[in-house]
Amino acid sequence: MTSHTLLLFGLTVFPLVCTPGPDILFVASQGLTGGRAAATRANAGILTGYCVHALLAAFGIAALITAWPPLFHAIRWAGLAYLLYLAVQMFRSAMQPGALALNGNPTQRQFARGFVTSLLNPKGLLIYLSILPNFIQPGEAVALQALLLSAIFIGSCAVVYGLIGYSAASMSRRGGISDAKRRLAEASAGSLLLLAAGKLAA
Repeated sequence: MTSHTLLLFGLTVFPLVCTPGPDILFVASQGLTGGRAAATRANAGILTGYCVHALLAAFGIAALITAWPPLFHAIRWAGLAYLLYLAVQMFRSAMQPGALALNGNPTQRQFARGFVTSLLNPKGLLIYLSILPNFIQPGEAVALQALLLSAIFIGSCAVVYGLIGYSAASMSRRGGISDAKRRLAEASAGSLLLLAAGKLAA
């Protein structure tokens, strides 16, 4: 697996990592109500859930390639199609007004809640089952490639979610993500996903 492939995967998943969803909202809300310690526990739980996804995906993809390669390639093309669909959805959402509100209620057991949040988060399932296979080279060690790509995704989540949690904890008052910032973030994410899909198709 080349460094170019790793970089392209990182650029592909980064807009998804930054797109507001259940995981980001949970970390931000815990930072607002419980401080940095609560945000850190929530983030640790989310990352642990994604590690479980990574292990299941790594050995599942390896078994799939061994059992039936045509099905593996069908999943890759389905993932590419879903990437395009997701980009379109982000563009449509960016054109709709409305701020993104955060839940201001404190939550106990942040680690466990974060773990369940990521384990059931469609974002993780999308990345591991639809996007990640597009970067796998079937002739090489598949499980090792999948784990390496997963490490890039999880590492990106650790950095982005950590910054969001600490920023939320530093806010003097509770609030949400403004309409302008949300729309800009979603439009930018849609553009990056569209470029990544075109690169993969080519």
